[in-house]
Amino acid sequence: MNLTDHSESILNEIDLKFQAINQKTEVQLEGLLWSKPITYWDYIQTDALLSLQTQRTTLPDEMVFIMYHQVNELIFKMILWEIDQIANTENIQVAFFSERLSRITRYFDMLTNSFSIMENGMEVDQYMKFRNTLTPASGFQSAQYRLIEFASTDVINLTDRRYKANFDENTDLETSFEHLYWQAAGKDYQTGEKSYLLQEFENKYKVSFLRQMSTFKTKNIWQKFTQLPETDQQNEELINAMRHYDKTVNITWVMQHLNTARKYILESGKGNGEATGGSDWQKYMHPKYQRRIFFPKLWTEDELSNWGNEETI
Repeated sequence: MNLTDHSESILNEIDLKFQAINQKTEVQLEGLLWSKPITYWDYIQTDALLSLQTQRTTLPDEMVFIMYHQVNELIFKMILWEIDQIANTENIQVAFFSERLSRITRYFDMLTNSFSIMENGMEVDQYMKFRNTLTPASGFQSAQYRLIEFASTDVINLTDRRYKANFDENTDLETSFEHLYWQAAGKDYQTGEKSYLLQEFENKYKVSFLRQMSTFKTKNIWQKFTQLPETDQQNEELINAMRHYDKTVNITWVMQHLNTARKYILESGKGNGEATGGSDWQKYMHPKYQRRIFFPKLWTEDELSNWGNEETI
């Protein structure tokens, strides 16, 4: 058998690779004789992906609603993938940090722009019918979005502003969890009673949420920024990337989501104004009520005082 120098070099590298894990190279190579060539549909798992859309009604526009939210969850997974790279990179460099933040922000920009699919892509009559079959489920129950928040900033910045003065970075995670801003959407703080929406959400995800809060306490995006050398923390490109991410996630995207919800729930005049999960959705969603800010130290006092006012968008 005649091999080119390049082919022989590759075979030697393959041999070293399998020796390193105590595997026989000839067995691995023989397996290639019987393996099938990869195809696009096998690699992307197209058939499995396209089998995940199951309607609960016969209304065609429900399919738009289902697929749109599934796409959102895939994008959330991409965002978490990028955040993990920031969190787990030792001695992170400014260029790498800024570039990964730019990727994340582009994903959120895409999510923001995509709301026109929801806003203009469903008949109001159909939506108001099929949404009743979704109760008590709610977009509030997107666990990946919560994971993104925990991985982006210190928990104190996600605390309900009514209680923030009573907490600091040393507050235990269980107590902090009970006072996160989104708890207000499903909890009566006077009675302590939680809605079914919130109870089910916590039954499913609370353990993983607490684990994420603990894991990212010292390596969330803000902590990684503060661990940079002082000169790097003054880097204008990185600061702009941090600010753009903060505003995109906590104002622009949220407001576009809120305005789309208003069209169907309020402006159509066809519903009772309530969310499917029973949450006080306007106060929960509007940034000026809860002032969700990942990186408050990167904003001026004037910018902070006007946070969430619609004219700032």
